[in-house]
Amino acid sequence: MELENNVYSVQGVSLESLTHEYGSPLYVYDGDKIKHQYHKLKNAFKAVDVHVKYACKALSNVNILKLLKNEGAELDCVSIEEVQLGLYAGFAANQILFTPNCVSFDEIKQAVTLGVKINIDNISILEQFGHEYGNTVPCCIRINPHIMAGGNKNISTGHIDSKFGISIYQLRHVVRVVKTNNIHINGLHMHTGSDIYDAEVFLQGAELLFDAAKDFKELEFLDFGSGFKVAYKEDDITTDIEDLGQKISKRFNEFCEEYGRKLQLWFEPGKFIVSESGYLLVSANVIKQTTATVFVGVNSGQNHLIRPMFYDAYHHIINISNPTGTTRVYTIVGYICETDTLGWDRKLNEVREGDILAIKNAGAYGYSMSSNYNSRFRPAEILIEGGESRLIRRRETFDDIIRNML
Repeated sequence: MELENNVYSVQGVSLESLTHEYGSPLYVYDGDKIKHQYHKLKNAFKAVDVHVKYACKALSNVNILKLLKNEGAELDCVSIEEVQLGLYAGFAANQILFTPNCVSFDEIKQAVTLGVKINIDNISILEQFGHEYGNTVPCCIRINPHIMAGGNKNISTGHIDSKFGISIYQLRHVVRVVKTNNIHINGLHMHTGSDIYDAEVFLQGAELLFDAAKDFKELEFLDFGSGFKVAYKEDDITTDIEDLGQKISKRFNEFCEEYGRKLQLWFEPGKFIVSESGYLLVSANVIKQTTATVFVGVNSGQNHLIRPMFYDAYHHIINISNPTGTTRVYTIVGYICETDTLGWDRKLNEVREGDILAIKNAGAYGYSMSSNYNSRFRPAEILIEGGESRLIRRRETFDDIIRNML
């Protein structure tokens, strides 16, 4: 987002003008930023056979999936519905990795029928998979390395209390299950979670995965998940992707020599690819002053962006309607009948009723985690590519609310 001649724009498209055309609240995505992030990751790992499988749970609009597919990305899906969406977007079945958690075996069987790659994260399902398919259908195993990533347990998935993956300490039992059922294991997977700052956490997990790989002789790939940290504030600490690429690639190539053949290196970025591309544009409904706080009440809330309340996540907020106004302190809250604070004690250029506020880093886990709570409609979505904006999802209507009610 750029400020030029007192107008905030993306690729030359005025954000405030989009709200005049499509209304607010409104999700806007910078397609060029998405492409930039994808190629930044690919280039950082050009020394290995890297496959970037976009974690579509972050932002699953089919137009975003098609954009990434056209750039060469593959797909990571966590539900059978996401698998179907990926196929609908044009991804080949062998480009899709299915990594569910706590699903029934029937859902696994559906995925096998669709021809996608299977990733299994518990021993019960692994045993059932072996009984059903033996070595006729290959699968990947998700390992929990018991590494705490980032500072928030809700977004860290590799710690000892996590529901995700098979404990690294159960590996001996896993090997017995695989041998007994003659299961063809073609990959090992690890995902420690979000907000990893440097290469050392990845290297720590990598050594565990490299050691585990010695027990599986038919591997084709190792999947290191993702969790790259992006900037939410000015001067925020982020993952140094170039440094990570250099260190991981070097060690990965060394391991391939030890293993006896070249393997593919997979990553599953979601937030890294789309977070910084997204803006949630909201309108200031009321300025409400209490004895302690000046609230800006906007026409959105946790029904559209739940991350601040769910994860205590910080999203930078800018008044794009009054870029030269006097700076004042506000708390930005939503119109939902819950405590749905979007930002506490923020310095904004003076906010007037009707002004448009832009909430940054709304590309990942924004619309995809939205709801109809309080029977509110979900916003429209806009994609900007090559300096042109287009509607990629209509705003919901009352008919959408009652469509499936009998």
